[in-house]
Amino acid sequence: MSMQAFDVLDGALLIDKPAGPTSHDIVDTVRQCYRIRKVGHCGTLDPAATGLLILLLGKATKLSEKIMADDKVYVGSIKLGETTNTYDAEGEIGETRPVPSLTIGALQEKANDFLGDQLQLPPMVSAIKIDGTPLYKLARKGIEVERRERFVHLYQFLISHYEAPYAWFKVACTKGTYVRTLAHDLGQALGCGAHLAGLRRTVSGKFKVGGATQLEELTTLSPGDLARRVIPMLKLSAATEP
Repeated sequence: MSMQAFDVLDGALLIDKPAGPTSHDIVDTVRQCYRIRKVGHCGTLDPAATGLLILLLGKATKLSEKIMADDKVYVGSIKLGETTNTYDAEGEIGETRPVPSLTIGALQEKANDFLGDQLQLPPMVSAIKIDGTPLYKLARKGIEVERRERFVHLYQFLISHYEAPYAWFKVACTKGTYVRTLAHDLGQALGCGAHLAGLRRTVSGKFKVGGATQLEELTTLSPGDLARRVIPMLKLSAATEP
């Protein structure tokens, strides 16, 4: 399909990211398919994670910091009894421990301890930069460095289902919250260890994944269909108002 260049397409495009590609891969797909010069994303999703990824096009990239500051909602699953070096299923298993006999009520009681304001230590395998170098690059070399704790807030940490060794959850939190760190910390609190098994972002600010475009569909849209899916600047600015 022959694509035209969009020099004046300004606004936001909601994508339902599949597991596999990085957030930057999605940006590249849009940039190359539709020849849009300025494309950015708000809030990185790990390659294995799915769900809402907000892309900003043209002049809307100036709203990046404002949109990234919005609260987020995630759903996912945690595997108890195993820790990994990345705090998720992509990493190497560090240790295994027996999972105690737990009820969903007991799990919820532990989860409630994480509600409210807290300082969270980011994982070594993350995009946070120390002296200009992303932590994950240091981690690949087996180097662990001191990280600065981040202030985050959890509005909700709901355990929705439990079938040992997996617990399914819903989390509502402020920006910068590492859900895989939360999974790891919950496992430590339970005494058996844990890691994040799956993650999906469903809400970012006033935007929901239900209104997002699937990646497979994105690559087949005509330029006109794409333009109709872009949230214009005026509406986007209104959505970021408190």
